[in-house]
Amino acid sequence: MPQDLDYTFTAPIEKDGSFPTYLTVPGSAELLGTRKAVKVTGTMDGHEFAATLMPSGQGPHWLPVRAALCKAIGKAGAGEPVTVHLSQRLT
Repeated sequence: MPQDLDYTFTAPIEKDGSFPTYLTVPGSAELLGTRKAVKVTGTMDGHEFAATLMPSGQGPHWLPVRAALCKAIGKAGAGEPVTVHLSQRLT
């Protein structure tokens, strides 16, 4: 059953780790009540997306950013800030 979320954060694009391009979601384990993978929807710099937040193993989740979304928001370089609004938890 989908659950509404209302969580906004700004984070820099990161380029190392398990995903080619991702963001670290601060406070996500506390927000979601789990350190497991969670499917979410929301907006990234105003562009809608759906993704699976992946556990980092150290606490916060990682939000993989697809190349098409990077192109849509005009950002792909490590360190570029992105504003994310998580609006719904699907799992």
